[in-house]
Amino acid sequence: MKRILAHTLVFSALFHFAHVALAWDYEGHRAVHQLALASLPADFPAFVKTPGARERIAFLAGEADRWRNTQDHTFRHFHEPDHFFDVEYLAGFGMKTETVSPYRYEFVSQLAVARSKNPDIKPAVNPEKDVNRSQAFFGFLPWAINENYSKLKAAFSYLKTFEQHGGTPEEIRNAQENVIYIMGVMGHFLGDASQPLHTTEHFNGWDGPNPKGYTTRKTFHSWIDGGYFGKVGWDLKDLLPKVKPAQAIEGANARNEGIFPAAMKFIAAQNELVEPLYQLEKEGKLSGDGTVGLGGKKFLQEQLLKGGQMLGNIWVTAWQTAPADTFLQSQLAKRKLAEGNTNPAATKP
Repeated sequence: MKRILAHTLVFSALFHFAHVALAWDYEGHRAVHQLALASLPADFPAFVKTPGARERIAFLAGEADRWRNTQDHTFRHFHEPDHFFDVEYLAGFGMKTETVSPYRYEFVSQLAVARSKNPDIKPAVNPEKDVNRSQAFFGFLPWAINENYSKLKAAFSYLKTFEQHGGTPEEIRNAQENVIYIMGVMGHFLGDASQPLHTTEHFNGWDGPNPKGYTTRKTFHSWIDGGYFGKVGWDLKDLLPKVKPAQAIEGANARNEGIFPAAMKFIAAQNELVEPLYQLEKEGKLSGDGTVGLGGKKFLQEQLLKGGQMLGNIWVTAWQTAPADTFLQSQLAKRKLAEGNTNPAATKP
């Protein structure tokens, strides 16, 4: 909810964007996906690389923000916290990024236990304003990334099985479409993670003690999401030469926990850039005015590149490590056997 309110304040200022989002605008998220696509190795499934598939994946970069059009509190309760994770709050609950549980509901239970012992623990909850029943949480972004990775891995598993064990052309085509859809939707959350303000309690102006005098403007978040790029301009072509070939994530699927440690490590690294981002604003390098005002452009472009690079790595990891779908394989074998038994040409005289 807090990010929704922050965005509403500046909607009119950003109305000229085709899609207004809350972690990078649509063009930023789209760029992350395009950079990830550029990182894919030559032997990655060819159906993903067709012009139609690439456009579909890029379009789906904005899908998770489009879901926010619904006003249903129950859906917002479930979905909104997936877009951020305020790292600083972990310490108040006696947790660290290196040791936090990769199991979403176990983590929720741990938060509840800690809050029962200390009701004043941050983030504060105001029941009268907590219409989505989500203020007690401070985000589930690393869980969203990891869980969507598992969905993609499953999709690759049954696609490979259909391809290798007698799936029909329609089954293979539908499985491919599922892979494309999941790749596009899940990438949104990696894009969120690459925007440092989605990893911090200082998500929209510095919050609390502010001895260094950082901005407290409630338009800061949306300015970083797209207002700055909208003013100074930028070109995806400037970043494409910097893309490196995607590689599988080391240690993925250890203890059957997916890529949670890698996702959390990535988010923690972006959290370390929160104060440098505020410092750039303080020095006028994010104003977009004059030569000095262009000083923050490289920083933000590098964040898009990091997001695209990590997303490509996740896609490749899901593809390479997708396990055999033994159940589907057995079902296809039974179907093939049944078809053979009903084929007169296959029956001995």
